[in-house]
Amino acid sequence: MRKAARSGVGCPNGECEQHGRHDAGNVVLHGFSKVKGGRRRRYRCTSCSKTFGATTGTPYKRLQYSKSRFDRVAALSVEGVNKSAIARLEGLSWNTVARWLELAAALARRFNAKHLRGHELIELQLDEMNTFLQSRKQQTWVFASIDVWSRVWPATLVGARTSRNTGRFVRSIADTSHGGGTPLITTDGFKFYAPTIRHVFGVGCVLAQVIKKIKRNRVVRVGTKLIVGTEWRLSDALRESEDSTKLNTAFIERLNLTIRQGCAYLRRRSPCHARRKQTLEDHLELFRTVYNFVRPHSALRFGKVTRTPAMQAGLAQKRFNFRDIFTARYAAARFAIVRFRTVAYHEEPERVRCAA
Repeated sequence: MRKAARSGVGCPNGECEQHGRHDAGNVVLHGFSKVKGGRRRRYRCTSCSKTFGATTGTPYKRLQYSKSRFDRVAALSVEGVNKSAIARLEGLSWNTVARWLELAAALARRFNAKHLRGHELIELQLDEMNTFLQSRKQQTWVFASIDVWSRVWPATLVGARTSRNTGRFVRSIADTSHGGGTPLITTDGFKFYAPTIRHVFGVGCVLAQVIKKIKRNRVVRVGTKLIVGTEWRLSDALRESEDSTKLNTAFIERLNLTIRQGCAYLRRRSPCHARRKQTLEDHLELFRTVYNFVRPHSALRFGKVTRTPAMQAGLAQKRFNFRDIFTARYAAARFAIVRFRTVAYHEEPERVRCAA
């Protein structure tokens, strides 16, 4: 009789009736397979009779190097190291680094969609950063947001500063919450924020703008303007806030700096501009996962414990690592594989998506 596999292993076959279930007891051990680094465990589903490996559905599948090396490449990327430097440090080709980061971003996007939901929005701050694509030939913007109380980075968007993109961005923030509460929202003077936030969050929120007057690249005056809500509701929101005593955008500005430091594409005076919008979106998705679930936040230190934003918001019980994210059991379903043609190191690889 076959020995049952450990709990948490589910069948990755999308046509299996037990697909997506990790406690059905239909997965049993099925020996080992030989690989370059030794051997790896294999499993068999008793429902569909399909066999699969322990790395099926993860970026580690058919990996010719160690898992720790893959994790190290992802870690270097979110520390602001560009792909060419990573390739030199790790002794890999540029195309290999690009392909690994593409796979890591695909799993990070799925991880965020699954886990970054259901928290309470208390005090939101929204802002945009300017950047370039295609070696400064095309200007674009990165929309970012932060829930000040938990320091969670709930959503981001790359695109032009239009009414449509602003609506998509604000709705994506609202989708991550559990739908309750009336948050205090602070933005800059961008004209599309007011009608969009009023439409998405309704009159239950408190919306205020911090308007800065800049002269010769210096802030000479800062003013505030209440858009939605009343003065007494604003005073109550500021009094109940654990971080803000007056209206400000200091927390989202600090997040912007963190994003620029962790993304080689967004560094100031950098030659490493993303050549495609999708490349920048992928990196930001990976970095958002690391920021929320992997990296402890220095402002969330309680005694000897320093929490991640996800722990503070109640979305996680522990600090995750790259292995937890890339081998999440729900993500064992098939996902798009990215193939690259061989190109020079300074070119952007041509991608062709196909079914796994």
